[in-house]
Amino acid sequence: MNSPVTKGRARTGIEVQHLRVVYDDFVAVADISLRVQAGESFGIVGESGSGKSTVLRAICGLAPVQSGTVGLIGPTQEAQALPGSKSFRRRVQMVFQDPYGSLHPRQTVDRILAEPLAIHDIGDAETRIEAALSEVGLGSELRFRYPHQLSGGQRQRVAIARALILEPQILLLDEPTSALDASVQAEVLNLLEDLRARQGLTFIMVSHDLAVVTHMCDQLMVMQRGQTLELLAAADLSASRVKHDYTRKLMDASDGFRRERVEALPSRTAAA
Repeated sequence: MNSPVTKGRARTGIEVQHLRVVYDDFVAVADISLRVQAGESFGIVGESGSGKSTVLRAICGLAPVQSGTVGLIGPTQEAQALPGSKSFRRRVQMVFQDPYGSLHPRQTVDRILAEPLAIHDIGDAETRIEAALSEVGLGSELRFRYPHQLSGGQRQRVAIARALILEPQILLLDEPTSALDASVQAEVLNLLEDLRARQGLTFIMVSHDLAVVTHMCDQLMVMQRGQTLELLAAADLSASRVKHDYTRKLMDASDGFRRERVEALPSRTAAA
């Protein structure tokens, strides 16, 4: 039987066309287009300041979009929610880089998870909170703890549970493991991949770690100065089949990016 978290979830993709984001006079994203089919995982890589995180923020309405469109690719008309609408925000959720900074320090886990349910007028909070915690491998004994009473990995699992509790079809992942200790990064990555497989989620992941992107994503985009430099399959990046010197420099700069490191990451099907 499906849990309240997963019941009725449709498979949905997303399309971004000619996205442009400007802060005052600074062009953070110049002209970005991408299309991610339902159930796929898409990665965005680039140096700091390339605009990759801004793309995610623009999709979910946290950055000033000057022009361009964002739309959902769904099997029914009902899935074509407008960006910025309540329906769109429920379908597209974001997991931020710093789990401590993204969780209210004076709210318990219970209240953190209950808040989005209240905003979207979703009932049965008790059952949904328990199910969401179970989905990310946390016990109910953590419900009434505060973020500072949790480990970094537990905090990020709470952040993932907060996103999942609204039954989204798309997760935007902004460096979801970079703030975690190396010992727990693989656990969280395995959790995310397991969730994608079980729930039919679509991912867009930003990461500076090319090994992580190659492991987690089917396709990826290389960004430089707010623009798309290269679109390629993860397998091509792993095999160094790239077109631009900039991409090769990213590979060289990525700490320990080697084929053997990619293969050393835990299996996608391994338990989190």
